[in-house]
Amino acid sequence: MLALLFAEANWPFAVALAVMLGIAVLEGVTSLLGAALSSWLEAALPDWDSPDPELALDDGHALSRFWGWLRLKQVPLLIWLVVFLTVFGLLGLLLQSLIHGLLGWFLPPLVAALAVLLLTLPVTRWAAAGLARVMPGDETSVVSSQALIGRVAYITLGTAQQGQPAQARCTDQHGQNHYVMVEPAGSSEVFTQGTAVLLVSCEGALYQAVLADNPHLLK
Repeated sequence: MLALLFAEANWPFAVALAVMLGIAVLEGVTSLLGAALSSWLEAALPDWDSPDPELALDDGHALSRFWGWLRLKQVPLLIWLVVFLTVFGLLGLLLQSLIHGLLGWFLPPLVAALAVLLLTLPVTRWAAAGLARVMPGDETSVVSSQALIGRVAYITLGTAQQGQPAQARCTDQHGQNHYVMVEPAGSSEVFTQGTAVLLVSCEGALYQAVLADNPHLLK
């Protein structure tokens, strides 16, 4: 198995599996440090549902349709990426193993990678659709970033200060949870884990919030 994994012709698949393991390690480490990699990744992405016409993707746009076909909007991006890398790596090794067993040689790495990519996309789509059905209602429904403004969120990881956002959980109008990055709107405010905050504005995927000290908001 190790000989197959480290064969020169299989480097695209070995790299994919190594990246997948690296993502898992980074997610664990960053979670312990108070800011999960998945949250930073989501925050760094463009807001596809932005009202800004230069940022928004029309539903009829080819890229938007392809994005939807891949189920990228139905599961957290980091989970989709891990599934994609795992499927790509394992399918590639399986294909090369079969070719080598039947013919005695490996496909060239780029040829094999292209063939496996064409197989990986529909398999990943199917796997993401299955995950979306069985996952709890966290981050599986796409809503505009603006739709969460005015809602209460709870700090779940880290301590939020200006310039140092922390992860928070917010429930949308459909009753589904979304994990967002939050920083205080005021320079002197600090939000610790468990604090209830009110989302008042957003820049891209980063939200500004104030302390939710009105008991009526917490009902």
